[in-house]
Amino acid sequence: MTPRKLPLLKMSMKYRISSLPIVPSSQLLIHNLIPDPATGGTSIPNFIETILAKTPSVQRRARLTTPEIHFSFVTPFPTSFPYNIEPPSPDESEKLVEDKGAYVEKWLADKEARIPKAATSAKLQLHYPLKDDEPRILIGLSETGLADCVPHLDVGDAFATLGAPALVFSDTEGDGSNHKSGYEEILTARQEMMDVLGGRAALMSQDYPKSESNPERVGFAPWSHRYSGHQFGTWAGQLGDGRAVSVLVTPHPLIANEIYELQLKGAGRTPYSRSADGLAVLRSSIREYLCSEAIHALGIPTTRSLSLISLPSVEVRRERMETACILTRMAPSFIRIGSFEALSPPDGLGMAFFGGGQQKPHWESLRILGEWVSKKILRLNLQEGQPWGKELVLEVARRNAKMVAGWQVYGWMHGVINTDNVSILGLTIDYGPYAFMDIFDPTHICNHTDDSGRYAYKYQPTMIMFALRALLNSLAPLIGTEMESGTAVSTDWASSVSSEKINEWRQHAISAIQDEMEAVFQEVCSAENGVLMRKRLGLRRCLSTDESQLIQPLLDMMESHRLDFHRTFRLLSFFKPASDDDKARFIQQLLENIGATELQMVNLDSARKDWEKWLEKFNKRIAEDREFWKDDAGSVVSLEDLYKMRKRAAKGANPRFVLRQWVLEEIIKRVESDHEKGKRQLAKVMHMACNPFEEWGAELAELNQDQDAEEVSAEEQEERRYCGVGEGNMLGFQCSCSS
Repeated sequence: MTPRKLPLLKMSMKYRISSLPIVPSSQLLIHNLIPDPATGGTSIPNFIETILAKTPSVQRRARLTTPEIHFSFVTPFPTSFPYNIEPPSPDESEKLVEDKGAYVEKWLADKEARIPKAATSAKLQLHYPLKDDEPRILIGLSETGLADCVPHLDVGDAFATLGAPALVFSDTEGDGSNHKSGYEEILTARQEMMDVLGGRAALMSQDYPKSESNPERVGFAPWSHRYSGHQFGTWAGQLGDGRAVSVLVTPHPLIANEIYELQLKGAGRTPYSRSADGLAVLRSSIREYLCSEAIHALGIPTTRSLSLISLPSVEVRRERMETACILTRMAPSFIRIGSFEALSPPDGLGMAFFGGGQQKPHWESLRILGEWVSKKILRLNLQEGQPWGKELVLEVARRNAKMVAGWQVYGWMHGVINTDNVSILGLTIDYGPYAFMDIFDPTHICNHTDDSGRYAYKYQPTMIMFALRALLNSLAPLIGTEMESGTAVSTDWASSVSSEKINEWRQHAISAIQDEMEAVFQEVCSAENGVLMRKRLGLRRCLSTDESQLIQPLLDMMESHRLDFHRTFRLLSFFKPASDDDKARFIQQLLENIGATELQMVNLDSARKDWEKWLEKFNKRIAEDREFWKDDAGSVVSLEDLYKMRKRAAKGANPRFVLRQWVLEEIIKRVESDHEKGKRQLAKVMHMACNPFEEWGAELAELNQDQDAEEVSAEEQEERRYCGVGEGNMLGFQCSCSS
C-alpha cells in the first residue's frame, strides 16, 4: 500500500505526535467551554498535579456532573474493569493499608499517565505512568485518514511493521514480511504515536497554550465530553463520552481553518461511563475503523479513522470474553445534538434514577455552547449581535439532510440513530450495528436490538428529523428570546426569568420555526438524493420526472425481484444499447444476482419483461442527455462516445467492493485468530474499502467470461470473492448494539 502523494507537503514538515502543532486557544474547546470542577476546573496544573496524583478515581467514577459543565478532564486508562487492585506488599506501610481509599488512589495514580518525560523542545509534553506493562500491537493505520486529516504526522516505520496488504500470501514470502527500521528517530516516531494512540501516554502542558483573552485558561490536557439524549425514542438523561477521550487538536497543514480533533475510542472509564467498562473490543473497533473510511470513499460525510491498537492482555466481557482495542477517530468536532439536550432537557426538569439521571437546565451554558458551535464549528456567517439560534438549527438540518441522503442512496443503515449519535456537523458518527444493504428491502432492520424497526432503512430520514426536533426543542427558549428582542442573547440572558416565560419562548420558537426546519430538511434531502441517484445512473441532466419514471421503478423492481442493491447498480454502469441477444444476456446478468433461496419467490418471465421496459426508458433517458456530454474541445459527443463516457462516470459512482457483513465477520475472525497475518489482510480490505470503484478481481474478465480461471491470480480470485454477496446465511445479517 503505497502512501498517497500530497502536493506541497515535504518530508521536512512531518512531526512526531508530541510535536504536532495544536490549534490556538481561541479554537480550543477546553479553553472556551465550561470544565468539570471535580477534575480540576479551569486549572490544568491542578488537574495534572493534584487530581492525577492524589484523587485520580474522580475520573473513573460514573456520576451526574454539575449542571453547567460541558466536559471533564480525563486521561486514557484502558484497563479491565472492575479493576483488579492487587493487595499491598508486606513492605508497604500499615497506615496506607489501613486507609483503603488512599491505597486505591495510589494504585490508580501509579497507572496514570502523569509523569513527564525528559524535557524536549515540544510545546506539549509526553506523560507516562509509573506502572504500565500492557503490550500494545498496532494492527491498523489508515492511509487515507492519515493523508487527508493529519498528513504532517510522522508515523515512522508503522506501515512497514504492518506488512504489505494482501488477502493471499505465504508465510515464507520475503517482500510482504515486516520491515522495522534500524534508525532510532524513525522507531521513536512510531513508538510515540503508538504510546499516545494506544492510551499509554498522554500529551499535556501546564502552560501551553495561553488564552489570548482569559488568563485563567492555560495549558492542555485530554478530555471527555458531556451529552444527553433520546435512546430508541425514550429520554435517557446524561450519557456522554463514556469510553472516548479526546487527546489532541491539530490544524491541517495545507487547508486553512481546517482542524482535526483526535479521539481515542475504548480508552477506559470516564465520569460518563455509567455501569460500563469504558472499553471497546477488537471486533467493534475493526468495524468502525473500516466503515468510516468506506463511507468517506463513497462521498458521505463522516468521522475518519486513523489507527487501531490492540491490547491483547486486557480482557473485556461482552456476550463472550474478548480483548480490548483502541480506535483513533478524527473529526473537526464530536459535538452532537445530545450536547444541547444535556443543557436543556425535553421536560426542563432534572431527574435521578439508578445508574443515571439528568441535571436541571443551565441556560447560560446553553448560550456558551451555542455561540461556540455557531462561530467556531459551523462558522455561520453572521454579524456581531445577530441572532444565531435559528440559523444554527437550520444549518444542522441542512448538513444532516445531505448526510442521510447519502445513506439512503448507497443503501447504508446506521442501526441506532439516537439523538446522541447525530452530529451537529452532519457527520456519520458512532458506528455500531451498521450494515450495507444486500437484497434491496426498504424495511430491513440491521440492529437485532431494534425490535420495533424504529431505525429500519426507510425510516432513517424520519429519525434524523426526530433528532432535529430535539435540537430545536433544546434551543427553543433561547431562540424565542432572540425573536422577541431581535438580537443575540447576552450573558445570563435567562437568570431572572420565570419558568412560565421560558416555556412561552419555547412554544413561540417551535411554532415559528419547526415547519421551516422540516421543509429545509426535506428539500435538501430530496435534492441530494436526486443528485446522487442520477450520478449512480450516469445521468447528467436533472429532470423532475426522473424520480417517478426511473428511480422509484428501479427500486421497486429490485425489491420485487429480490435483487442485490449494489451489484445491480454496478451492472447498470455497463449498460449500452445492444442487439436483442445482447440485451437478453444483459438482463440475464442482472437476474443472476437473485440468490438461490430467493428464486422461488420471483417470476423470472415477469422480471425479464419488467427489465425490458425499464431499460428501454433508461436508454431513451441517456440519449436525451447527449447535449450535456462534451469532449475536450467543448463539442457535443457522438452517441457512441456518450455511452463510453457514461460508463466511466457511472463506474466511478457505483462500488465494485462493498463492506458487507460477511466480509466484516470474516476479517474480524482472521485478525482475532492471528494478528500478524490478519493485519495484512485487514490492510487489504481497508485498501479496497477506500477504493471501492476499482475493477477488483479482474472484473471485466468476470463479466465477459472470456478468461480462464488460471489466468486470474490467486489474489485476484480472492478479491473477486470479497466483491461477492457471500453465503446465503449472511444476507441481511443483523448485529447488536455492542457490535
